[in-house]
Amino acid sequence: MKAAYLQHVKRSWKDGRHVKLRPSTYTAYSIGCAVAWAVLLAVVAAGKGKHDMRKVLLVFYGWVIAWVSNTIARAVYPPPRARQARTQHLER
Repeated sequence: MKAAYLQHVKRSWKDGRHVKLRPSTYTAYSIGCAVAWAVLLAVVAAGKGKHDMRKVLLVFYGWVIAWVSNTIARAVYPPPRARQARTQHLER
């Protein structure tokens, strides 16, 4: 299966019509978290009182603040450069 997928990707790159089949990891993480929070908030809203909902919303707001901060940091700061192997670095 993997070999067939790789050949498909190679062919589609040559044709200039490559379609990305899987979202990036952070995008998938964000979508998964949004779904999980939506389910959690719906369950708490349906079954618990206002006091419990307020607690869950406070945790949710904290998570949103952290997620936004992380998203901004990922956009602003570049990823670290790949490190060279130690033996290559010493040969120079």
